[in-house]
Formats: sequence, C-alpha cells, structure tokens
Amino acid sequence: MNGIHDLGGMDGLGPVIREDNEPVFHEEWERRMFALFISAFAGGHFNVDMFRHAIEKMDPVHYLESSYYEHWLAAIEDILIADGSITKAELEARMADLAKEAA
Repeated sequence: MNGIHDLGGMDGLGPVIREDNEPVFHEEWERRMFALFISAFAGGHFNVDMFRHAIEKMDPVHYLESSYYEHWLAAIEDILIADGSITKAELEARMADLAKEAA
C-alpha cells in the first residue's frame, strides 16, 4: 500500500524536529486517548490490523493536519461506530456538549 500515511523515509519532507526530553503526552487528553485505546483493544473491539486499517482510511488532508493521538482518536471513533458500540449521532451530541462546556 502506498498512502499518505506511508511518508516515512521519503525525501524532501524536511527534517524531523525532535524535542529534547519530549514528554510521552503533551496534553492530558492524549493520556486519556491512550487509556481508551487500551480499554477498547482489551475489550475486543478491534485488533492491531483493524486499528491500522482505520488510520489508513483517514482522509489524507485530515491525516496530515492531525497529530499522532488524533489519528488514534479518528480510528477508534470509526471502529466503534462501525461495530455499533456508539452511533454517529451519539458521538456528535457528546462533542457538542463538550464544546458548550469549553465555551
């Protein structure tokens, strides 16, 4: 497969900028995303191949504009909707609630 997510090792994309003493998580939500991944994986919602495939299905623009853990979030959302664990309407309603809380 040769998709947008297969950029590793390609020339001309500039240097990889590495933070000295980079933390595992830059934001608290990333820590929670990691816990959600473990919970959903252990709960049998997906395997590693399904998770990778969900990331590979991301829209190329969204993939490039989003962070590492945002890729995880998009994949888990896609998988949980596809397996019927949540509905798109439930997800959108929760996102709207969170947006109101943040305002």
